[in-house]
Amino acid sequence: MGEGRRYVDAVQRRARVGLRHRLAGAARAVTPEEIARSLVALHGTDPATVYLAVGARLREPAMTVPETERALYTDRALVRMHGMRHTVFVFPSDLTAIVHASTGIAVAARERANLLKQMAAGGAPDAAWLKEVEESTLAVLARRGQATAAELAQEEPRLRERFLYGAGKSYEGVHTVSTRLLRLLGQEGRVVRGRPLGSWTSSQFRWAPAPTHPELDVAEAQAALLGRWLTACGPATEADLKWWTGWKVTEVRRALKAIGAEEVRLDEGTGHVAAGDTDPVAGPAEPWAALLPALDPTAMGWQHRDWYLSPALRPSLFDRSGNIGPTVWWNGRVIGGWAQRADGEVVWRVLDGEGVGSEAEAAIAAEAERVRGWVGTTRVTPRFRTPLERELAA
Repeated sequence: MGEGRRYVDAVQRRARVGLRHRLAGAARAVTPEEIARSLVALHGTDPATVYLAVGARLREPAMTVPETERALYTDRALVRMHGMRHTVFVFPSDLTAIVHASTGIAVAARERANLLKQMAAGGAPDAAWLKEVEESTLAVLARRGQATAAELAQEEPRLRERFLYGAGKSYEGVHTVSTRLLRLLGQEGRVVRGRPLGSWTSSQFRWAPAPTHPELDVAEAQAALLGRWLTACGPATEADLKWWTGWKVTEVRRALKAIGAEEVRLDEGTGHVAAGDTDPVAGPAEPWAALLPALDPTAMGWQHRDWYLSPALRPSLFDRSGNIGPTVWWNGRVIGGWAQRADGEVVWRVLDGEGVGSEAEAAIAAEAERVRGWVGTTRVTPRFRTPLERELAA
């Protein structure tokens, strides 16, 4: 069964990653927009990840910060918004309507229901009160153009209202309406994160009104998003697709059918590629190394990772919640991790030395110097720290 389908081995998958994810030297990009389009999305939960992911793929890494800020805040060619799995991503602007329709609407509906339930349990005012506060907040934001939560609360004091969350539970805590409401409005596509208050590593963002976009049919938007992702990341299993999108398996299958995806054989079972993408891909002409940041979209692209990351490395490279830390890559395979020390030095360690010789060591050292060169005096500490990163940073 399945003998007629093309077999795609791990070597071929790694070759695709090197080229399509702009990691091999000759495949590097000129602009952050090219990189975001190639990856579909940049992981944005940790603000520094966006810049480090761009820097790893840019031909001129010294331009990483000014070029990424231009794309995000001047040209608005890239937009930071909630996408799949309640997660913040940076998308090309032409994808925002597709992401909103394919995943954002459903996520936001669940988030609003949960917020109202939690507020009621915590003794906060009701849904009508929350509606008044959000409309007032949006009016203030429209007038100001962009503002922090604290600035919005100066004009809409009800944003400072607090309520108890998870009473009696191990995770019990006090939440502020502003934090939860602004996140919800982001998921609903009504606001977006603007410029941070500090440097490119800052997590304190201003908020701005979201750009208007057309309302799309959900099924059509899901097909469009899946088609882009398979072109960038295929082949992938059904489980990979369900995990990355956060959709139901029926939605994944419907989208696969709509785009005419083709089946291939993978070591872990049946995989899927975009229509016409079953032929072997010639790998990069030269061996390549990369230092990718915590939560990089390539490292976090698939649920099944054995073809590029040995299970033996996971305890060192992941935190307890499944977030991957900074990784060292050699020819499409994760072989170790890296960190930045307090004095700015970029240090790394190979954990899987199979097939790693002097050429790889030299290439990795060059990448470490490349990162140190453009990051300069900025100190980057991943939001989700992993055992190896902590050890190296110390």
